Amino acid sequence: MNTPLITADLVDLDLTAGTKDEAARALARRMVAAGRVTDLDGFLADVAAREAQMPTGLEGGIGIPHCRSAHVTRPTLAFGRSARGIDFGAADGPATLVFLIAAPAGADQDHLSILSTLARDLMRAEFTDALRAETSAARAAALIRGEDPQADAADAAEDDVEDGNADEAPGEAPAGQSQDTGAADRGTDGAADGDGAEPFRIVAVTSCPTGIAHTYMAAESLDRAAQAEGVHIHVETQGSAGFERLDPAVIAAADAVIFAHDVEVRERDRFAGKPTVDVGVKAAINRPAELLAEARRRAAENPAGAPATAPMDRTGEPADNGDGFGTRLRTWLMTGVSYMVPFVAAGGLMIALGFALGGYEISDAPSVADHFVWTEAHSWAALLFQIGGAAFGFLIPVLAGYIAYGMADRPGLVPGFVGGAIAITIDAGFLGGLAAGLVAGAVVRAIQRVNVPAPLRGIMPVVVIPLISSAIVGFLMFIVIGKPIASAQSGLTDWLEGLSGSNAVLLGVLLGLMMCFDLGGPVNKVAYAFATGGIAVADPSDTSLKIMATVMAAGMVPPLAMALATTVRGKLFTKTEKENGKAAWVLGASFISEGAIPFAAADPLRVIPSAMAGGAVTGALTMAFDNTLRAPHGGVFVVPLIGSPFLYLIAIAAGTAVSTALVILLKSRRGTKPAAAPEAAGTTATPAAAAAPASA
Repeated sequence: MNTPLITADLVDLDLTAGTKDEAARALARRMVAAGRVTDLDGFLADVAAREAQMPTGLEGGIGIPHCRSAHVTRPTLAFGRSARGIDFGAADGPATLVFLIAAPAGADQDHLSILSTLARDLMRAEFTDALRAETSAARAAALIRGEDPQADAADAAEDDVEDGNADEAPGEAPAGQSQDTGAADRGTDGAADGDGAEPFRIVAVTSCPTGIAHTYMAAESLDRAAQAEGVHIHVETQGSAGFERLDPAVIAAADAVIFAHDVEVRERDRFAGKPTVDVGVKAAINRPAELLAEARRRAAENPAGAPATAPMDRTGEPADNGDGFGTRLRTWLMTGVSYMVPFVAAGGLMIALGFALGGYEISDAPSVADHFVWTEAHSWAALLFQIGGAAFGFLIPVLAGYIAYGMADRPGLVPGFVGGAIAITIDAGFLGGLAAGLVAGAVVRAIQRVNVPAPLRGIMPVVVIPLISSAIVGFLMFIVIGKPIASAQSGLTDWLEGLSGSNAVLLGVLLGLMMCFDLGGPVNKVAYAFATGGIAVADPSDTSLKIMATVMAAGMVPPLAMALATTVRGKLFTKTEKENGKAAWVLGASFISEGAIPFAAADPLRVIPSAMAGGAVTGALTMAFDNTLRAPHGGVFVVPLIGSPFLYLIAIAAGTAVSTALVILLKSRRGTKPAAAPEAAGTTATPAAAAAPASA
């Protein structure tokens, strides 16, 4: 038996919520009452995590908060209609139609296909107009399901129960709707332009973090614009229901490509050599005609194939304008750091375990490939240390490779890794890895702009670009820029080694402020990558070990402080925040700064300055106490590896106390208890959701 996605009890035609948080909570309560959501606060936290990635308001007065969540038992849709409108971040004003879409973590493709059809329906004015005029909840639910809205809702539900939609093929959408799980052929197939020439041909890919709503709305918007302009378009929707790859022949015949995406385009190399417009998914929803015009312009500039101009950024503006460079540079660097961190964690913790079992002299043990005794703890310690060392050996190549990947996609990987490996060879270190990644990405992007004959386009990504770019990057790193960077790295190391007394304390303050400024964001990651780069060598200096200790201690302060504050002055926090506070104890002790994000999201002007003050105190004290650390992660669980561990714990406790006192003082001066809104979806998130990119 198929369960309808929406029934009358999931419809509220008089939604009185004043904010998007209240609207999400009101509709989610209906889902809980219907037995479709098991944990209201947990589900709302997942909605909030998705909302934090990108506002879900659409032009035309529509809000579509949505997520995939482990707290959802079956794919569900709730609908609310607001008379006064609710702000969901759309440029043209508040939303009067609100659709809360909930999908299980492992949602089946059939129901996700139906949800994608709803997303397409939202782009039709006749559909939204009918919902605005409807007076019956049952008929509104039937309309959304794609049934005859005039049919009796009870009869429709009974039919669903009795025949289980037996007339529909598996995965087929309800009557009146069309299914789309992947590529689609739309537009004016075979139509000619006004002068009798062949139509302009475009292939497009749309994708969003959830793959439920925006992905398909963008596709529908591009379809409609293409039909209006006589353009032949094929759209590949890379959504949660899976995706069907466009026919290679269709791609080869296309005059231009449009990528409308907020997550990585899968198998992007298929489109190499085509003039490309690269934007965020909402640009395709709101401005499809502009994207088609931009695709025409780029194809006219370079009909041979290689993009004559740079891709557009996520706002739809040319990506290479000066205003956007800082943002793009941060994104590239964060891509490299995010791929490097798992190597740091795995390798560093194995090195730490090796030290714990065999002592610091384990670094001088012979290779376990030549000498390993199963019954000796020393051999196991050496094994762990050497595996960890092997993982650490990838840090700089991975950093460089994925910086280049962030700039130029997969063709940047080979020259990036090669440049990173050379940076290790010439002792250019962390700075060399950064430079190699940026150079590799720039070289590949330059090669991609070169006009090449059509027969060569197929081998460009797999042969020509890796060969030429690796040779250029290798030459630059070995001969031109590598040695000066190595000298700068050596000078920086020598300067750090010379720090003592008040200078070292000031460095600790700076590192503490950076670790607590954005709680796992770019600034935090820069400080962390700097510290791990210092110890990712065979014989790290004493100063590098101090920096690592300082960075980890400061990063533990924010979640521990929020946990302590919710314990000693719980009345200043909402129920959800107090629940998050319980988890923050463990997250803080484990050196996961993101555990404080739910608190910072709800009250940034009080939480972030308080966290930074405590981090600065802890950073100063760890430097003053000469604490050292050989492990790049682990929190309190690697205390035995810390130099002067008792003083280290005192430094963390002091910073935690300072942050706790400040946040309590600032919240108390507010004069009133927090309103219920922060408890709702848009202002808090479970630590788990905040600490990792939401897949919903």
